Amino acid sequence: MKSLCARILGGLLMSCCVATSAVAEEQGTATLETMTVTAQKQEENVQDVPVGVTVFDDQAIEDIKLESVTELADFVPNLMMFEFGRPMSGQPTMRGVSASTSTESSTAVGIYVDGVPSGCTAGIFDIERIEVLRGPQGTLYGKDTEAGAINIITRQPDNTFRGKVSTELGEDNKYKGGVNLSGPLQEDKLFFSIVGEYEQKDGFIEGTYTGDTLDDREQWFGRGKLRWTPMESLDISLIVSRLSRDDDGTRMSLTPYGAVVSGLAAPEDRKMSSNVDLYSKSDHDFQALKAVYEINESYTLTSITARRAFSSTDSNDWDFSRIEWFETISDSEGYTISQELRLNAGIGKLKWIVGLYADDDHSERTITNTVSGTLRMDREVNGNSHAVFGQASYFLTEQINLIGGLRYEKQEREYEDILSGAGDDGSWEHISPKIALEYHLTPDIMSYASITEGYRPGAFNQLAADEQYASYDEEILWSYELGIKSAFFNRRLIVNGAVYYMNITDMQVENAVDPDNTYVTNAAEATGIGGELEISARLADGLTLSAGFGYSDITFDKYKDALGNYEGNHNPYAPDYTYNIGAQYRHAGGMYARVDLIGYGKMYFDRDNKYSRDPYELVNAKIGYEAEHYDVYLYGKNIFDTEYDSEGYYGGYYTVYSDPREVGIQLTYRF
Repeated sequence: MKSLCARILGGLLMSCCVATSAVAEEQGTATLETMTVTAQKQEENVQDVPVGVTVFDDQAIEDIKLESVTELADFVPNLMMFEFGRPMSGQPTMRGVSASTSTESSTAVGIYVDGVPSGCTAGIFDIERIEVLRGPQGTLYGKDTEAGAINIITRQPDNTFRGKVSTELGEDNKYKGGVNLSGPLQEDKLFFSIVGEYEQKDGFIEGTYTGDTLDDREQWFGRGKLRWTPMESLDISLIVSRLSRDDDGTRMSLTPYGAVVSGLAAPEDRKMSSNVDLYSKSDHDFQALKAVYEINESYTLTSITARRAFSSTDSNDWDFSRIEWFETISDSEGYTISQELRLNAGIGKLKWIVGLYADDDHSERTITNTVSGTLRMDREVNGNSHAVFGQASYFLTEQINLIGGLRYEKQEREYEDILSGAGDDGSWEHISPKIALEYHLTPDIMSYASITEGYRPGAFNQLAADEQYASYDEEILWSYELGIKSAFFNRRLIVNGAVYYMNITDMQVENAVDPDNTYVTNAAEATGIGGELEISARLADGLTLSAGFGYSDITFDKYKDALGNYEGNHNPYAPDYTYNIGAQYRHAGGMYARVDLIGYGKMYFDRDNKYSRDPYELVNAKIGYEAEHYDVYLYGKNIFDTEYDSEGYYGGYYTVYSDPREVGIQLTYRF
C-alpha cells in the first residue's frame, strides 16, 4: 500500500512539475479564478483561509456532473461517503474519522445548507458553490463537526431574469428532468427563484421470486426562495424546500458466511429471492429565514432561523430470502428548530465574530416485526442545545496573522422507551478552543499552523438493560495541522497541501461488555496521521488539470472488550488513501471534454480488521458541445463497469453492492 501511495504521490508531483513547465511557457494562458468563500462565516479568498478547504463553484458542479453529496466525496481528498445499502443512508468519513452506526443522532462531518445543519444529502441543483472543510470545525460550527463540515450555498436571485431546463436519459431507464427560474418581482427590492427536479432509475438487483428489479429509485426535489432587500443594508431571504423519495428495496444481500450462519443457500451475485414488498419512502422538509444587516462598513449582523423535519418508513427483509424469519417495518419522524445570531466585525487589522446558537429537536422511531406482528421498538427522544462562540484574527505584522476561537456548548437530551416505560435524561457541555497562525511569505504564498479541538456529544444507549451503560460521554479529538496555500505564474498554477496529527480520547465505539451485550461506550483511544495535496493548473486556454491526493492512517492505541483486544488495528470505514486526477478542455468554439480518474484505498468494516474492501479505481468521462443557450453532453460514470462491492459489512453478514456503469445523454437549455 505504501508503495502504491508513493507512486500516486509521485505522479501528482510530476503532474505539478509538468504543469509548472507548461504554464511557464504559455504566457498568454488565462489565470485560474479567485474563489471567495464563507468557510469561517465571513467572506474570504479561499487561499487565505488557514483550513484545508476544497471548493466547487456552480460551473465546477456541472462540469464534474455532481448529483449528490455522496458523489462529492470522489473529488475531495480524505473524504469518503459509505452508503449502507440504502439511499440517504450515507455516513461521511473525514480524515479517517466517522461516527459509529450505533450513534444514530450524531455524525463526524456536519452538512449545512445555507448555514443550517442538514442531514439531507440530495438536491444538488441550482447551487452557487459547495465548500468542504477538513479538520475539526467545532469553534464556529459546533457539535457534529469533529472531523469537518460541508457547506452547500444555494444561488441568490437578483435583478437578472434567468432560467434553465435540463433533461437526462441513461441506462436502466434513467430519466432526470430539472427546471429553475429566478429573477426580480420588483427591481432592486424583491426577487424569487424556483427549482424543481425529478429523477427515476431502474435498479440492478434481480428479484428471483418476483421477476422484477428490487432496487428502483425515484425522487422529487423542489426549492423556492424569496429575497427582499428593503434597503441597501438589509438582505432577507426565505427558503423553503422538500425532498421526497420512493425507493424499492435495498442494494445489499447476505454474504456466503451470512447465509451459512442463517442456514440458507449461498446468494447469487446481484440476485435476491425475497418475497417481501421492500421499499423505502421518505420526506425531508426545510424552511429557513435568513437576514443580513450591514450596520456600517465595519459591522454585520446575521440571523438564521430554521426548521427541518423528516419522516420515513422502510420495509426490510434481513434474511433476503423467501422464508419468513426476520422481516421488519421501521417508521421514523422528527424535527429540529434552530436559531443562530452572529455579529461580524472588521476594524483595520482586527476581524472578529461572536455568535449565539440554540436548537430544539424531537424524534420518534418504531420497528415492527411483520412475521410475528409484535412491536420490537417504540421510543421517543427530545433534546436541545445552546452555544456561545467567538473567533478573532489580528495581523501582528503585515505577514503574520494570529487567529483564536472558543465555543461553549451545552446539550440536553431525554428519551422514553414507550414499550417498557423506561427512560433517562442527561446533559453534556463542552468548550472547544482553536488557535492558528498564518505566515504570508508573499501575496500568493501562505503557510499556517493550527491546533484545534473537535468533539462529538454524548448520548444514550436506548436499549441498555444495565444502568451503568445507559449513556456515554463526549468524544474528544485534538488536531495539529501544518499547511501551505500557494499560487504561481500569475495564478495559473495553484498548489495547496497540509499534514496533520490527531489524538482521539474517550472514543465512542461499540463495546462488548459481555459476549451477549454490546453498547456504545468511551472505551477506545486512537491516533491519526495523514496529509492532503491539491493541484490546479491552467495549461493553456481552455485546458485545465486538477488533482487531489489524501493519505490517512488512524489506528487504535487502546481498545479491548469481552470479545478481544483491538490495539493497533485500523479504524473502520477509513480508506487509507483517496485520489482524483482530472483533465478538462473547453474550447471557445463550443467543444467540451473531461475525464476523471478516482481511486480509494483499502478500507476495513470492523474493529477486528477481518473484513475489508480492496482498493479500486473508477473512470468518469464527459464530452459535448456548448452553445450560448444550450448544451449537449454524452457522459459516463464508472465507464469500465468496475465492481467494488463491500463484502463483509456488519460483522461479515452482508454485502453492499457497488453501482454499475451509467452512460447517458444530457441536454440543457438556458434563457
